Amino acid sequence: MEMPASTMKDFGHTAFDNKKAYVAQEEQGQAFFDDGREIELLHFIYGHPTIEEIRGSPEKVLEAIDEYGRTKKYLMNVGSDKGKIVSELVAEVKPQVMVELGGYIGYSALLFGNAVRKAGGKRYFSLERNPEFGAVIASLADLAGLSDVVKVVVGSSADSIKRLHASGDLEHIDLMFLDHYKPAYTTDLKLCEYLNLVTPGTVLAADNVIKPGNPPYLEYVRSNVEQKRKAAESEQSNGIDIKSQFGRNADQYKEREGEEKLNTEIKGNPNLMYESKLVNSFEPTGEPDGVEITRCIGLAE
Repeated sequence: MEMPASTMKDFGHTAFDNKKAYVAQEEQGQAFFDDGREIELLHFIYGHPTIEEIRGSPEKVLEAIDEYGRTKKYLMNVGSDKGKIVSELVAEVKPQVMVELGGYIGYSALLFGNAVRKAGGKRYFSLERNPEFGAVIASLADLAGLSDVVKVVVGSSADSIKRLHASGDLEHIDLMFLDHYKPAYTTDLKLCEYLNLVTPGTVLAADNVIKPGNPPYLEYVRSNVEQKRKAAESEQSNGIDIKSQFGRNADQYKEREGEEKLNTEIKGNPNLMYESKLVNSFEPTGEPDGVEITRCIGLAE
């Protein structure tokens, strides 16, 4: 089964509006998440002068999150620029089921969950390892009136994927947004391939492929079938040097969340054919970043 290669669209946006920039991320060595700001955000929103107007409106909840990020503290959200790229992708793909790996405080769950509902979709699974962050996502999804679409699943991404698959709640992924622990992008994709959740027709959108970057993931989705087969046979692609390849992001994650154990034994399905493209954009602070959009276009014999 193959899909035409001409389906790739350019969702890039070339200019950043500095008026909407978040405050800068903290300097190296300082915490930039999981230091109380996530709960502080909840108090900020629920104590907002316009809270009654915010209730039931995903757009207004997102505006309140952005206001906090601009005026209070940095939040590691996808932001409106990269968010627009993925929202346009949702409108095009019209997924019945969308999965995000890494929900943080729910910005992407609200933005893309609302887009999924508008496109006629049924479910947006937000997988988040941190139970406090998961509670924030659920609270804001309820506030935004999205509880009928957004389902928060707390636990490690790999365990949650396997559990949802085993229960029958997740049988196929139409669109997946990867924005969690960077070394897990590739291993979790391979797990989804192995479980037949990712098949021809599935579309992937991976955040932060420029800042902080994710060379192993980009190598995998940009490789052809022959390259992936050879790598699987030699096990070359399964070794992940977390320290050298992911640096500060991995260190901060380990300090705040504990060490994430990656399953590097699963080979995935190297016969799946991908068409992948980087769309340049910006972090909510205005720093350059990009989203890698990958389409599964076929299955090699």
